[in-house]
Amino acid sequence: MLKKFVKMHGAGNDYIYFDCFAEELAAPSAAAVRLSDRHKGIGGDGIVMICKSDIADAKMRMFNADGSEGKMCGNAIRCVGKYLYDRGIARREELHIETLSGVKKLRLNIEGGKVKSVCVDMGRAEFAPNKVPVLSDGEVIGKEVDIAGGRHKITCVSMGNPHCVVFEDPDVVELEKVGPLFENAPIFPERVNTEFVKVLGKNRLKMRVWERGSGETMACGTGACATAAAAVALGLCDAGEDITLLLKGGELTIRVGETVYMTGPAEEVFTGEVEL
Repeated sequence: MLKKFVKMHGAGNDYIYFDCFAEELAAPSAAAVRLSDRHKGIGGDGIVMICKSDIADAKMRMFNADGSEGKMCGNAIRCVGKYLYDRGIARREELHIETLSGVKKLRLNIEGGKVKSVCVDMGRAEFAPNKVPVLSDGEVIGKEVDIAGGRHKITCVSMGNPHCVVFEDPDVVELEKVGPLFENAPIFPERVNTEFVKVLGKNRLKMRVWERGSGETMACGTGACATAAAAVALGLCDAGEDITLLLKGGELTIRVGETVYMTGPAEEVFTGEVEL
């Protein structure tokens, strides 16, 4: 069966998008593994199904490159908003998207009749150990632990999925080596996404990310939000002000308050058909 797809990315975090309003993919996990291969497939950090929702404008289901289903992806949800608006499915500047971590509100920034960037209300940053989850008696904020074969100060936070933020120079870390060790550390019962971060200046951070199920990616929206929230909790950045995150694929702007807002680009790369 031939299925149309759209390749889109948010700050380089690229996914293969399928319009599933009529029918969802029968085996999305297997499709994610096969199609995400950058040599033998389309190539991407995973696939996203844009589905019908009874409680929102659409439902987003995303699957990582290893076939595991993720609860939320900040870069992908911006692209879902662009898809819905640009194709006339939901021609409004404010949209609601259902995810496994709740319904998210999007505000679309339109230029020339198309979505250029999107601001997403990402919800609260959760530090409670059972919310992350992380095996700890209390919140893990700047806590020194033995992990990944060394001693590291880590901050653990959930943005609908688990993150471990480490303020160590991302330019010198051996991410291919330590990323999997963090991801699969025993203290993270659902595995974890790991961000290595450097403070560049006032409310300006540089970040590299190792995503569970995908490896290093060019950007991670929830990871940028988790990093900004961790920086505020540690007194490194200011709450209620724009925080710029520099990632390998571009920049994201995060504002941390009672809820976390993320603003970033959404770009379409190409369309095609693939045999499923």
